[in-house]
Amino acid sequence: MAVRFITNKSFLAPLQGICRLLLRPENLGLYGNYRQSTTVRGIQLPLAGYEISNYEHERKNATMQAPKYFNFARDFIDQWAHAEKTGMRETNTPAFWWIDEDGRNELKLSFQDLSSISKRVANALVGGCGLKRQDVVIIILPKIPEWWFLHLACIRADIRSSAGTMLLRSKDILHRLKLSKAKCIVTTPEMVPYVDQVADECEELRSKIVVGDISETSLGWKNYGQLVKKAAKDFECIDTKSSDSMMIFFTSGTTGAPKMAEHSHSSYGLGHLFTARYMHQLKPQSVFWNLSDTGWAKSAWSNLFSPWSHGSCVFIHNSPKFDPVDVLTNLSKYPITHLCCSPTALRLLTLQKVNQYKIKSLYYTVTAGEPLNPELLEEWKRGAGLDIYEGYGQTETTVVCCRPPNLAYKYESMGKSAPGVDVQIVDDNGNIVDRGLEGNISIRWKPVRPLGLFSGYLNEPERTAASFRGDFYLLGDRGYMDEDDYVYFIGRSDDIIISSGYRIGPFEVESALMEHPAVIESAVVSSPDKIRGEVVKAFITLSAEYEGSDKEKLTKEIQEFVKNLTAPYKYPRKIEYTKELPKTISGKIRRVELRNKEWQIE
Repeated sequence: MAVRFITNKSFLAPLQGICRLLLRPENLGLYGNYRQSTTVRGIQLPLAGYEISNYEHERKNATMQAPKYFNFARDFIDQWAHAEKTGMRETNTPAFWWIDEDGRNELKLSFQDLSSISKRVANALVGGCGLKRQDVVIIILPKIPEWWFLHLACIRADIRSSAGTMLLRSKDILHRLKLSKAKCIVTTPEMVPYVDQVADECEELRSKIVVGDISETSLGWKNYGQLVKKAAKDFECIDTKSSDSMMIFFTSGTTGAPKMAEHSHSSYGLGHLFTARYMHQLKPQSVFWNLSDTGWAKSAWSNLFSPWSHGSCVFIHNSPKFDPVDVLTNLSKYPITHLCCSPTALRLLTLQKVNQYKIKSLYYTVTAGEPLNPELLEEWKRGAGLDIYEGYGQTETTVVCCRPPNLAYKYESMGKSAPGVDVQIVDDNGNIVDRGLEGNISIRWKPVRPLGLFSGYLNEPERTAASFRGDFYLLGDRGYMDEDDYVYFIGRSDDIIISSGYRIGPFEVESALMEHPAVIESAVVSSPDKIRGEVVKAFITLSAEYEGSDKEKLTKEIQEFVKNLTAPYKYPRKIEYTKELPKTISGKIRRVELRNKEWQIE
């Protein structure tokens, strides 16, 4: 399923939008040493893959400044579509390859298909729902094609989209609708009851769209299919500024409810060019499978912006739950070249007899989201015959650090700073510390702001300001850098729990626990787990009437209570009952003491 590119002057016509961007003088040095390329004004343009001959040079010299106007749907999707139409890109490798849960049905779409469908969906949102520029749409959908169509349509129409996981419940949905002042929500029939429980409390909400059929008792919902069917085919893409707000991601914090990280059209739309090239190692003929849930920023990273910026194929299996056997079966059945998943997922894969599966096409495995241990590297190498490469970033950024194939591996290191990003270790005042000393992992944002850095926490200037120290943005993680510029992760500087790739704020879990009549006080911390890396553990002080109850039965009751009240992945997998919680003189619970106890830190 190789993709053929014609390397002549005609390439400039179908991809002139991309060329205009890459030909800017300030973007010299972004790309180089391509096996197939066309050279214009001394710049090599990416046609059919590349080799990074000198990562150190690119890391220190590759830069990109956003043009004044940029729109991912127009400047990448439409340009790749035109390349297909004019024969510059063959369509035997689709842009989007989707299979249903049992693998019996599949859908293959070209960039031309994505372009035309997203235009029609944009008309449905604007004409059918009356949405305007910079309105917010909450999208809560599983791994179905409409998730991609809607996000591209929103980008095209300059409507801000915000994805949510199918694990959200009414309380979570209410918070997102009210905080974002969303004008529209799109979801599936199974989520309709959760939305309807809180919709009346959201004054800004104007449209509710359901993807699928619902009963007549669910009033006020518009059918997605009917809206799109009635919509016009042509849509003139909004000429968005690079700095205009494009997407909102709700990300957990240690105090208060999840906050809104805001990204512009350029920060994710252009910033992930670096992710695609250096972390994901993508080429136009790559078939890229990222296992992330659609509710997370990682899905935007790896299921949308990174692969489609490089004309790669996005492969999706609509599986509601991770199944290692299904993953290995798909890897042996389909020509998947790139796999991206969490270390937890890779650990579960290595528990299977990987070498018994005939995995022929896969040659690149990349992971992120959790620390990577040497044992996993060895197990995957033994089973799949492949190395694991690593990337590091967060919702607020694009790739920050990575370890591409031509960078030597160092034990427990995340690699080095990615091109276009100046990573430093600083103290709490923003001063760079000596090599080998622990500090805050940070990105220099002055005098030149990195392309992939978020705009800030929407409507929360104080929270935004708290993330910056002088010339640096603090990622909230502790680490150190050695003499060779390798970066090492030590731990989170806050109390965020990362379990199986999910970011969980203790406040969210504690708030749910406090609604149970048995709970007087609670403190939530991470606890080590062999499979998930870490899990949620709750320390609970019981009310008098529950002190003599059956603790095993009560634990199960509390766990089910939390599952039903908030997103199920947040529930405490471990519960310990205690007479009192450790506190400061001012009465604040000392989570750090409990966490250190769990991790046996002196």
